[in-house]
Amino acid sequence: MTSQNILLTNFKFAPFSKIKTEDYKPAILKSMEIARQEIHAITANSNEPTFKNTIEALEFSGQKLDRITSIFFNINSAETNDEIQKTAQEISPILSEFKNDIILNKELFSRIKSVYDHKENFDLDTEAKTLLDKKYKAFTRNGANLPDNKQAELREIDKKLSALKLKFGENILAEGNKFELQVLDESKLKGLPESFKDEAREVAKSKDKEGWIFTLEYPSYIPFMKYAEDRTLRKEMALAFGSRGFHNDALDNQENVLEISKLRFQRARLLGYKTHAHFVLEERMAETPEKVQEFLDELLEKAKPAAKREFKELENFAKSLDHIDHLEKWDASFYSEKLKQKLFNLDDETLKPFFKLENVIQGVFTVSEKLYGLKFKEIQNIDTYHPDVKTYAVTNENGDDIAIFYADFHPRPGKRDGAWMTIYKDQYVQNDKNERPHISIVCNFTKPTIKQPSLLTFNEVTTLFHEFGHALHGMLANTKYPSLSGANVYWDFVELPSQVLENWCYEKESLQLFAKHYETGEPIPQKYIEKIKESSNFLEGMATLRQLSFGKLDFSWHGIDPSEISNVKQHEKEAFEGTKLYPEVESNCMSTAFSHIFQGGYSAGYYSYKWAEVLDADAFEFFTENGIFSKEVANKFREHILSKGGTEHPMTLYKRFRGAAPKPDALLKRAGLIPK
Repeated sequence: MTSQNILLTNFKFAPFSKIKTEDYKPAILKSMEIARQEIHAITANSNEPTFKNTIEALEFSGQKLDRITSIFFNINSAETNDEIQKTAQEISPILSEFKNDIILNKELFSRIKSVYDHKENFDLDTEAKTLLDKKYKAFTRNGANLPDNKQAELREIDKKLSALKLKFGENILAEGNKFELQVLDESKLKGLPESFKDEAREVAKSKDKEGWIFTLEYPSYIPFMKYAEDRTLRKEMALAFGSRGFHNDALDNQENVLEISKLRFQRARLLGYKTHAHFVLEERMAETPEKVQEFLDELLEKAKPAAKREFKELENFAKSLDHIDHLEKWDASFYSEKLKQKLFNLDDETLKPFFKLENVIQGVFTVSEKLYGLKFKEIQNIDTYHPDVKTYAVTNENGDDIAIFYADFHPRPGKRDGAWMTIYKDQYVQNDKNERPHISIVCNFTKPTIKQPSLLTFNEVTTLFHEFGHALHGMLANTKYPSLSGANVYWDFVELPSQVLENWCYEKESLQLFAKHYETGEPIPQKYIEKIKESSNFLEGMATLRQLSFGKLDFSWHGIDPSEISNVKQHEKEAFEGTKLYPEVESNCMSTAFSHIFQGGYSAGYYSYKWAEVLDADAFEFFTENGIFSKEVANKFREHILSKGGTEHPMTLYKRFRGAAPKPDALLKRAGLIPK
């Protein structure tokens, strides 16, 4: 007799250590079968369709499947291997097909449409109305009204897209893992901080190699580009990083980019939309591609003169320092850091001793306690997928359970780059019980070494606060339905809770809570706090231009008919034309490694980072006017933004919090692009 598949048992917490890779596929297939039976129970119901027996029943169907797939796909990002990737390739098209089976189920849609057409007959509150609208649109926006032959075409497109997006991500992970820069001569490491060299030596030792090894993982790549004086080595690293997925080999992503963008366009046209961007933006605050382009162009107009001035200043500085005639992309971080040190006498190495990882974690916990009354207690009795992962019980002032919080901070070979928040269990109310969420953040911060603990750069500090802002959105959710809970909001609204929390990293009142020297316990000196604030908009014009260029590139793939595009690099060059500062590097291509838009959920949505910055600057201005730890403003933010999820239109929620629609002035002032 075979042992029971752990994933099919009724577990409270994800049983990571007990899951075998071979458990995933059968568990997903079995839970899919259970979900089909739940759908059949809805369609076979002989009673008249009602909100309860149709919409609510559909909302709570497939819960087992949702939990298992959330575990599986998060493991595929944070702790993957060849076997898991193979399973993902097998499972993704099956899940895509299953989703389409539901969306294109005529009997089910007929019942949903009946409830939608007669909604005034049901006594629905605001959240129920939103859920009904969302369910109805989920069907109509995904082909429920299409004839059979077009529905079959849609299914085929979705299956292909599912596999292509996975392949795109796997290629980037493999590209990152295969590259390493081995340096045997220590004189070539001039400029690199000792602690960073120690880490590189440990990497080399772990691979049984001599010297120092640097990789394309962010904690290795970013400091190298910032501090290495050897321009040739910086170039080698930059070319390797910038050419991921662009080598015309087995890991090349050019065809994947072309195919994904074309299939998305075909899908949008099939559903009656002009482009993929038109389809996506119907469910966004921005609403239309025209409004997004207008938004990007308005910021570009404000940022470009400043960016050009800053670039000229950086170029002159590099020339005066090292007789560099033309700044190249591999010079950007290096000379920006040198200029920053000259202007503000401040660098990451000066600040890092004050940002020990454990202190910063405690800092974000303390900020959350002061704002929202949350308490975090590390617990050891919850299963994790890797020894690095920490777990916390989250409670409120009354000791009520609020959430379980997982945190995974350091890079590993099976973990993709970047930082993200993820959910293992949504918050919702069922059978009068408020089910509390299980939330996780995953980052790639500098590892501790034999000599010292994990010390964060200031950028890593803001990243931790950013992801924790997303986590708060999930933890403080208080809605009835899982699909409207927490971060299940419009994509250009989802970055507000994360970006607004970053502001606390720049405030004296907040920094004094946790920025203490890891050896002496000395609080961060006042002069450093002032310099952090002063330098917060250093080269902001260039940084804004860079973000806008990514938004423009995204729209160049998704806001048009891409059918005629055959050369990825040429297309990209044209998209970047209005935002270009550095000379073109022919061997590099961003699109082939632009995971946000080709693998993640940011297609036709990369602009949302800047969009949310307008919201976050406007929202934080409200805090600063009343005190950054104002309970009154924090309660409003919690009540109208964090707890409400996607239960109402985000602009309605924002106006309720702020008393007015957001204006870009606060962002432009903060960025130094208009006078304060």
